[in-house]
Order: sequence, then C-alpha cells, then structure tokens
Amino acid sequence: MSLLKTPGMANLALPRSGMQEPEVEVTPGHEEEKKGTEFDQLDMNRMGKRQETRRNFRFLSIFGFTMVLMATWEAQFSVSFFIILNGGTAGAVWVYIGAFVGFTAAIASMAEMGSMAPTTGGQYHWVSEFAPKSAQRILSYIVGWLCVLGWQVGNTSIAYLGGTIIQGLITLNRPDYTPQPWQGVLLTWAVLTFSMVFNTFFASKLPLLEGIVLVLHVVGFFAILIPLWVLADMPKPASEVFFTFSDGGGWGNQGLSCLVGLLSPVFSFIGPDSATHMSEELKDASRTLPQAMIWTALINGALGFAAICTFVMSIGDLEEVLATPTRYPFIQVFYNATLSNVGTSVMVALFITMIVFGCLTNFATSSRQLWAFARDNGMPFSGWLSTVRPGWDIPLNALIFTYGFAMLLTLIALGSDVALNVITSLTTGALVSSYIVSISCLIIKRARNEPFLPRRWTLGKLGMPVNIFSVLFLCL
Repeated sequence: MSLLKTPGMANLALPRSGMQEPEVEVTPGHEEEKKGTEFDQLDMNRMGKRQETRRNFRFLSIFGFTMVLMATWEAQFSVSFFIILNGGTAGAVWVYIGAFVGFTAAIASMAEMGSMAPTTGGQYHWVSEFAPKSAQRILSYIVGWLCVLGWQVGNTSIAYLGGTIIQGLITLNRPDYTPQPWQGVLLTWAVLTFSMVFNTFFASKLPLLEGIVLVLHVVGFFAILIPLWVLADMPKPASEVFFTFSDGGGWGNQGLSCLVGLLSPVFSFIGPDSATHMSEELKDASRTLPQAMIWTALINGALGFAAICTFVMSIGDLEEVLATPTRYPFIQVFYNATLSNVGTSVMVALFITMIVFGCLTNFATSSRQLWAFARDNGMPFSGWLSTVRPGWDIPLNALIFTYGFAMLLTLIALGSDVALNVITSLTTGALVSSYIVSISCLIIKRARNEPFLPRRWTLGKLGMPVNIFSVLFLCL
C-alpha cells in the first residue's frame, strides 16, 4: 500500500520572506478557477498533488461553510439538555467556556498546519509531513481512517437529528401523533437525498449557497434569542442560574458530572477541520484557510455563549422540559416562552433549515476527505473512489459512496435509535483523536527544533504552549 509518499525536505524550505509572490509556471489550458493563485500552485506542486477541482471558494464562502457546519449556537439548544442534566445550569455555562477556550487553541494549532499544507487530506497528510519518519506511514493511515469514520458517520448523525426534530414538531402540533422509527428513517433519507442532489448537480453553486446560509445563520440567531429574551418567564435570579451546579446524572461527584456533560459543548465545536477538506477548492488557501478557521472559532464561540446563557435562563421547570413528548427539550422551551404552536413551529423550522444545510455542508466535507484519502491509496477500491470525472470537477464516486453509506447506516434506527446514537457518537471520538495525533506531531517537531514548512499564518512564539494546551484539553 503506497500511502502518503512524503516529499523530501529539500522541497520543504522554500522561502516566503516578505510574502514575495513566487514565480511558478502555470499549466496552460486550465480553467481560471482551477489555477488559483501562484501560492496555491506552489503548494500543490510541493505536495505532489494534481489540481482536479475548481477553486471557486473565497474567504466569505469558506467562512460560511465552517460557520454553518459547526452551527455552535444551534447546537447549544439541541444538545445542551445533557450538560444541564450533568452539571446543572451553572455547569452548562462554565463548561462551555472551558470548551470554547480549549477548542480555540486546537483550531489555532490546526490553522497553522493548514497554512503549511493546505490539502483536502487534512489531518492524515499533516501527520505524514510532521510525524517522525519512522511513524509517518502508520500514523497517517490510522488518522486517515479516523477521519473517514468520523466524517462519514457524521452525515447520518446530522440527517437523523433533522428528521427526528421534524417528528418532534409534528408531535407539538398533533399531540395524538406517535412517532414511528420508519418515519424517522424516511425523513432522514429525505435530508440525505437533498444533500446528495445539491452536491452533485449544483456543486458549482455551493460557495454562493454558503454565503446565503451564513446570513441565515446570523439572522436566525437573533430571530430565536430575541423572542426568548422578551417572552420567556425567567423567575430565577441570574446568580442562582449561573452558580447552581447539580449532579442530575447521579455520578456522585459534581466535578465528574460536569466532565461528563462536557460532551455537549464538545459536540457543538466538532468539525473545525471542515474547511481544510475543501482547501483544494479554495483560492489562496494557505492564507484564507487559517483566517476562516480562526474567525469561525471566535464568532461561533461568541454566538454559542450567548445562546447557552439564554437557554439556561429561560429553561424553567427542568423536569417538565425533559419530559416533553416532542423528545427535544428546546422545543418545549420555545413553546413555554411563546405559548404558541405557530410561533414555536416557525422557530423550530428555522432550526430544521439550518440542520439540513449543515448536513449538505457535512456531505461536501466528508466526500472530499474520502476522495483525498483514496487518492493516496488509503482506501479499498481507491482507484474508483479517487476518480474525478472530466467536466464534473467533483469527486462524484466518493459522493455516491458517501450517500449510500449514510442511507444504509440509517436503517439501524429501525431496530434501535439508541444503537444508532452509539454508532454515530464515533464522529466526536474519531475526529478528536485525529486532532490529538496531528497536533502532537507538531509538538514533537517543535521540541526537536526541526524546520517547518513555509507558512503565511503562524502562532509564532505561542506555538508550543498553545499546541500543548490544546492536546491536553482534547485528551480530557
């Protein structure tokens, strides 16, 4: 298996002092979008990759891509009941702050690696560049599979979340409705099919869509929070809400309970590497990619903090909210605030819309990551999966596999939605593990004072402490 032929160090020390534009021969006959900048061509030549996709993403569109996929403030409503149960309202706020700081450090570390090697492969390629030579092949192979599992399973996870929230909305409006597993599967398939169709036939419009959905992401934030600020009954004083911890999970230790609840904010920050897997479709990737990653972390993190504070202030009777027949506590919180099925339906419909577009974005990321790994012979049937059909400029075969895998995985819900949730939890574990390994390789390289690849975005002297802190947090 010829996985990841790492370029020799003789090619890695190309100077970029003063950010002088390098002189690179542009291959004639390529479409303008495929050319990218001279920096893009230089990076692709150094990494031994052939440009097969269009570079039609710019800063705003890739920024929207990562903002929509991470959907941090939306996730605070949809999954924060877990941290409220395991840590209480105070735990939800303070654990979120800790996760925000930890993930910002991890994202900054990956942004620097992305500037050095802006490739669709992402973590597994970084490991092949930065790990000790004796471990490069095996570590990059393991990390590649972790990313494949994490991103591929994520499609089913997001689509199933959207499908079951639709069922919850139906339950709100028709109390006599009893959600059936097969209905949830069909709704999930509908979300997946929409994602597949758009990524196949309208792929060239994906950057435009991401810019539009970014606006919806920001406008929706205010459309949800303002009604809660105005209408929700908040009888408890802020001091009680923000400083009352609880061990509702029955762990017998308040600190342990909060650590268990840490999974909620972690879920809302997972996927910061998504832009990396689109870097070969991004113009001036070595500069634009790290900028988009950092701004996504800061802005999404701030929106998420406002969302979790609003949620814990407006949650009301926790037992009533957790016992909601809709199966999603945030739907009950919306209803308790508005006392209107119509108002609640509009707010939840906005959530569903963002989840559908989040799945579409995840679909693009997972198919590109799979395609890149197959391109380096890391997958069975690599030749088929790595094919980019002439004229399409997208990894169509990887998209087909991604769609089929997600559709089949959803069938598990017919037997047990608990089993499906356990399997889809691979998303968090696998991706976090890939972050740990890749950043650890960067730490080793720094500790050995080995030369780095040229980069246009750097942590500078903060590199080592930020890298170490991020790995410690991710291991936790």
